[in-house]
Amino acid sequence: MMATQVVAALIWDGPRFLICQRPAHKARGLLWEFVGGKVEPGESRKAALARECREELGVEIAVGDIFMEVEHTYPDMTVHLTLFHSQILQGIPQKLEHNDIQWITPQQIDGYVFCPADVEVLEAIRAIALPEKE
Repeated sequence: MMATQVVAALIWDGPRFLICQRPAHKARGLLWEFVGGKVEPGESRKAALARECREELGVEIAVGDIFMEVEHTYPDMTVHLTLFHSQILQGIPQKLEHNDIQWITPQQIDGYVFCPADVEVLEAIRAIALPEKE
């Protein structure tokens, strides 16, 4: 089965990053995730991410380098997730499609239940932000 190309944004505001809660009626409803979505045919990954952020949050973003890529198989689909460092250029995130949005610190990750595909990403964020004590 071909993996579905999915893009997501890692958006920081100082020490906090943006997470979004999926609507209750969707697959993996009420789980937390990064803003983003599927890449449409003929669309670049960066263009897809900019479009998704406009549609879901009402913000214009600058898409930077890739933070990491993850492949995850759900019962209904396999996703290839590319997470990009992104920055909000204009606008304030709004709940246009999500149940809720939050800015959290890496220390607060454990307080939220994320989509399984995001778990590896969160580990990486935690590793950067919370170096192991010697």
